Amino acid sequence: MTASNASDGDFLAELLAVARRAAAAGAAVLATRDGGVLAGDGTQENKSSGSDWVTEFDVAAEKAVREVLVSERPADVVTGEEEGTTRVQDPSGFRWSIDPLDGTTNFIRDIVYYATSVAVADADGRWLAGVVNAPALRREYWAVRGGGAWRLDAGRSAPRRLDGPEPGRGAAGSALLATGFSYDPGIRAEQSRFLPGLMDGFGDMRRLGSAALDLCLVADGTHDAYGERGLNEHDFSAGALIAEEAGCWVRRPHLTSPLDGGPSDAERLAAWTCAAGIEFSGRFPLD
Repeated sequence: MTASNASDGDFLAELLAVARRAAAAGAAVLATRDGGVLAGDGTQENKSSGSDWVTEFDVAAEKAVREVLVSERPADVVTGEEEGTTRVQDPSGFRWSIDPLDGTTNFIRDIVYYATSVAVADADGRWLAGVVNAPALRREYWAVRGGGAWRLDAGRSAPRRLDGPEPGRGAAGSALLATGFSYDPGIRAEQSRFLPGLMDGFGDMRRLGSAALDLCLVADGTHDAYGERGLNEHDFSAGALIAEEAGCWVRRPHLTSPLDGGPSDAERLAAWTCAAGIEFSGRFPLD
């Protein structure tokens, strides 16, 4: 089938199945991580600063994801965090956006909030299916356009359908906001100054260090809202669809496509990615 068939339910189910297998392959690599902090053992190198690592696991997990996609969808384009864009001679019109290890610093420090994220879009840029597989949590999230969002925990025979945060927490003063901070000290200082205003209406805040999982935690109602500046497409591609299909308000940034070289740092750092229950829709600044 081609991009013109993207509304076909069976075809979307096929795409989702591929996405789940690909994400599971990446997560299986991450699951081989032994206990203890990895920093200092020679398995990582500096990506952009002392707090933003790239490990051998990143590369191995992305390779595992790509092997599934190339085997099952050889005519699709793939864009990924570590290996960039893989183009094909006669493209199908579908493109996969993959983040083999979202939450890399967590992974290095043995903090459980990390995951493999895989999503697919059609030629018009509509996200059709997305999966976030978190091996340390033993949890998988997924969504397909028009088919809802789901969470499957290890040991359970059936997934549960997600419907976003419980209404009314804002009025009760118990709403939970999730956000993130830039690795750049100047941007981080600016974000810190802005934080008190952002916290209006929320009882507390969390910073978990994985955008993909933060979006999924809005979808399953753990967080009431999430907003962060400076994300790349692969950070939010799957998680934003999952939150959207759970009935949440979602705002994705309009970034230059990876096919066109991706956004500049200035473009990326100026843009917000947001998801929330309906009562908190529109609470974040416009890009």
